[in-house]
Amino acid sequence: MPDQFAQYPSLNGKSVFITGGASGIGADLVRAFADQGAKVGFVDLDETGSAALCDDVNANSTGSAAYAICDLRDIDGLKAAFTQLAQAVGPANVLVNNAARDDRHDWKDVTVDYWDERQATNLRHQFFAIQAVAPGMIEAGGGSIINMGSNSWWEAGGNFPAYTTAKAAVHGLTRTMARDLGDHRIRVNTVVPGWIMTERQKELWAAPEAIEKHRDRQCLPDLIEPVYVARMVLFLASDDAKMCTANNYMVEAGSI
Repeated sequence: MPDQFAQYPSLNGKSVFITGGASGIGADLVRAFADQGAKVGFVDLDETGSAALCDDVNANSTGSAAYAICDLRDIDGLKAAFTQLAQAVGPANVLVNNAARDDRHDWKDVTVDYWDERQATNLRHQFFAIQAVAPGMIEAGGGSIINMGSNSWWEAGGNFPAYTTAKAAVHGLTRTMARDLGDHRIRVNTVVPGWIMTERQKELWAAPEAIEKHRDRQCLPDLIEPVYVARMVLFLASDDAKMCTANNYMVEAGSI
C-alpha cells in the first residue's frame, strides 16, 4: 500500500516539528515526513525509542530526523527542546501537536491535581508550542500547524472526562489561532483520529469484543492504522492544502 501513496514536492526540505514522536501515531508521522524529504525534529520522553527511530529514519529515508528529550508538562523545557531542534533541523515550517495520553479514569475519582495534570498533558503544551514556533513562521512568510484532536468526545465516549474535555478544547484553539495567524499565511487545522490501532491501544484496550463493538460503529469495516492519520497530516502540511485552515479533518472511518 505505501507505494501507492502521494508524494508532496512542497514538503521536500521543509523543517517539521512533531511532539510525541517516538511511538504510536507520532512515529508514523516522523517516518512519513522524512519519506517526503523533510527534516524532522521531534520531542519525546522516551530516550531509547527516540534514538532507535532516528537511526532507522536516517538510514532508510530521503529526509532526516533529530530528537530532543522533554516533558511537555514543563513549558520551559518544551521551549528549550524546540530551540535545540531548530539548531538541528532549522526553524519550523510545520508543527504537528501530536502528543497526548488517553489514560482511562473514573469521574468519581478525579482530583483537582489530576485534572490539572491531564490538561497539561493533553492541551496546554499545544498552545505554547504554537507560541514558540509562530514568530519563525511569520518571518518565513507562512507555515502549517496541525493540532491532533480526537473523535472520542464526538462519540460521547466515557471513562476519561479529563481527556475528552482537553481534546474538545483543541478545536477552539485551532479556530482562534487560525484567525490570529491567518494574516501571516499560517494555516491551523485539527486532525481528528478515530480509534487508531497503535501498539499502546492493542496492549491496553483492544480486546476482541471491544474491537467488534467499535467496528460496528464505523461505516468502513477496516480497523484504522496510524499511517492513515499521517497521510492526512502530510496533506495539510503541504502546499496542496494552501487554502485549508480553521477546520477539522476526520480520520475515523465514519464512526461518529
